[in-house]
Amino acid sequence: MKALVVIDMLNDFVTGKIANPRAERIIPTIGALLDRARADRDRWLVVYANDAHLPNDFELKVWGEHAMAGTEGAEVIPELASVKGDFVLPKRTYSSFHETGLDDLLRQFGVRTLVLTGQHTNICLRHTTADAFFRGYEVVVPRDAVEAISEEDHQAGLAYLESIYKASIVGTESLLD
Repeated sequence: MKALVVIDMLNDFVTGKIANPRAERIIPTIGALLDRARADRDRWLVVYANDAHLPNDFELKVWGEHAMAGTEGAEVIPELASVKGDFVLPKRTYSSFHETGLDDLLRQFGVRTLVLTGQHTNICLRHTTADAFFRGYEVVVPRDAVEAISEEDHQAGLAYLESIYKASIVGTESLLD
């Protein structure tokens, strides 16, 4: 069993308060992966891990107010919106595992492999990959379905995930077969 995890493809992260215009180019790729996973629910779980901050979250000291729980900014962009059967987990830190219930959800469904997509390669993907590695999951990162604020940050993030956590860095086409 695999899980497609979509990280922080939120209004505030794509076009809002801390917009990353580079994220727009990965929307179609993530959309194709979502279609693939949803077409084979017996072998794929779809999970969204989204910032949903509370007023005194420590991360706000770094990035300012963004993706506040219950606001439009904390919603997934319309092009990648969740559908019935998907799981949506709010997070308040960089890692999709920290106090979200993700590990329990994955184990309940027998997931062994995570396919991580979204933002940011060098921040939330990095911390999520670390926590996945420490829990014994195999991590696959489609290089064309993740993004960072700069190309330098993106490439450095991919290199780090591969060298430190042995994440498999692939092209999306290998996952669409």
